[in-house]
Order: sequence, then C-alpha cells, then structure tokens
Amino acid sequence: MMAQNGGVVVGIDVAKDKVDACIRAVSQRQTFPSTAEGRRGLIRWLRKYKVAKAVMEASGGYEREWAKALRQADIEARIVDPKRVRDFARSAGQLAKNDAIDAEMIAWFAETFTDAPDQAHDTARENLVQVVKARQSLLDLQTSLKNRGEHAAPKIVQQMQARLLKQIADEVAKLEVAIAAMIKAAPHLAELAEIIESVPGLGKITSAGLVAAMPELGQVSNRIAAALLGAAPYDDDSGKRRGDRHVKGGRRKVRNLFYMACLGAATRHNPVIIAFYDRLIAKGKEPKVALTACMRKLIGILNTMIARRQKWDARRYELSEPARPQPSACTA
Repeated sequence: MMAQNGGVVVGIDVAKDKVDACIRAVSQRQTFPSTAEGRRGLIRWLRKYKVAKAVMEASGGYEREWAKALRQADIEARIVDPKRVRDFARSAGQLAKNDAIDAEMIAWFAETFTDAPDQAHDTARENLVQVVKARQSLLDLQTSLKNRGEHAAPKIVQQMQARLLKQIADEVAKLEVAIAAMIKAAPHLAELAEIIESVPGLGKITSAGLVAAMPELGQVSNRIAAALLGAAPYDDDSGKRRGDRHVKGGRRKVRNLFYMACLGAATRHNPVIIAFYDRLIAKGKEPKVALTACMRKLIGILNTMIARRQKWDARRYELSEPARPQPSACTA
C-alpha cells in the first residue's frame, strides 16, 4: 500500500539497542542496530526502495539520533504519539504486540493519517524542549520531596531533604537562565516568546513551555490548537441521550503549565479573561469549567496573535457588553 500522497512510507519501531523497520508498500522488513553503521544501513535500505517518509513513535529520546540521521539524508522523519498508534492497532483488530508488528502498525498508521501537518526540524527548539523537560522533572522531584517532608521523619532524613531541596532550587534557577538564553539566541523563538509574553498574565516560564511544546501555534485552526493543548470539549451523545462534554487528550505537561497561568490571568492579571471568566460564573458555570473555557479562549487568542505576528491588544479581544437602556427624554 502506498501513502495517499504517493510516497513510500516506512514505519520504524525504536528500541534502545535496535530498530525494526517495515515498508508495507513492498512487504519488506529489516532490523538495524543502534549504531552509526546501523543508521547508515537503514538509509541505504530506504533509498533502495525509494522511501520518502519515515515515521516512528516518541521513545523516550532514543528516536532522536535516528530522526537526525534520516533528515540529514533528506528523508522526511515524523515522530508520532505512541498512544495514537496503539489505539489504531486495536481498532484494526491487532491485539498482538512485538517490535516487528509495531513497525508495521506505525507504517499503516502513517499511510492512513496523512493530513497531520509535519513540523520542519528545528534544532534550537528541540534543544529547548529537552531543557524545559529537565526543569519540569526537577520541579516534580521537588514536589515529591516537599510532600515527604510533611510526614514525621528522623532529623538526619529531614536534613538530607532540606539539602536536596536547596540543590534542586539552585539547579532550577540555572536551567531557567539557560532557557532564557536559548530563546534569546534563536530569533524565531524570541519573536514567539515576545508575542506570548505581551499577554497580561503570561510570563517567561509559560512562554518557554508553549514555544517548546506547541510549535503548531499560528499554523492550525483555533479548534485544533485547543485540542492539542487538551482544552477542547468532546461530545458524549448517543441517540436522544446528551452526555456531559469532557476535555481529554492533549499535551499534559504544557496543559498543566497553561492552567496555572490561566488561573492567574482569569482572576488577577488579564481584564479580558477576567471579564470572560466572571460572565461564565454569572451564568452558573462551575469555576473549573469556566477556567477550562478561559484556557480554550486564551489559547485561541494566542494562536491568532502568532499567526498574524501581532502582540496583545485588549481592544481586539474584549467582550462586547450588552447595550444599557438609555433613559427616556423628559418633557418640560
């Protein structure tokens, strides 16, 4: 089977020490070791069958060197969400799972879903993503240690936890300095950050998270931007039943980061979002439902701003209030 755009696609299942590759168009499978020679062998094999696109799952970073080698060989490399591929395999009735089967499922998935926009490889953004993730990992560890500190423990354990918390705080501060420097050094990232930070309530950390984790901003519709964030409501209807709408999916880490920023924007910092939030509460919406709607509205505003390369202008996005009735004229 060929991809819908006519190009030959290879599905690659990445492991720590090897990859399994499958080209469904010519019923070919091959395994290559995770070495420089293995990557060269994969490229020679793909060129033999005129492969135009290679698709692999995100595999904890093991996919990066393979994607880099493919791009250097002028073969398009696309990294997809493993959960989507697994759900696709189940929907196709493929319950068995091993490396060879996974490679075939990835190829089949890529041939079926060709409409997703591919992002051009961006080394500066890729490096930023890794530093942003490292910072978040330290914050997760910090939270875990603080939670443990709430329970009684021997003095030596308390001292150890205090030292670790101080060291983590120092490392987080260093990473934040590095993140700011990385964004400043890349003009295209600096431009995006400047646009995002022009919005009242969104600071440098939120900006860095969005720049790193949502490269699609400004290139997709507002609905897709909300879905990528994980703030889009999905129907749950069947026949005459109308179920509650729920948000699901999306990018959890950046959604959590954006949630906290939006909480501040909706309650303290951003008059436009405050007005929107207050109007929803006045209509009887639960605070969390109203805040999710604020996230959806704000990510849509950001998506539009980036597409237009415009900074924040409250007049463009303020709510139109209903006209107040005018007093009738008095006669003498």
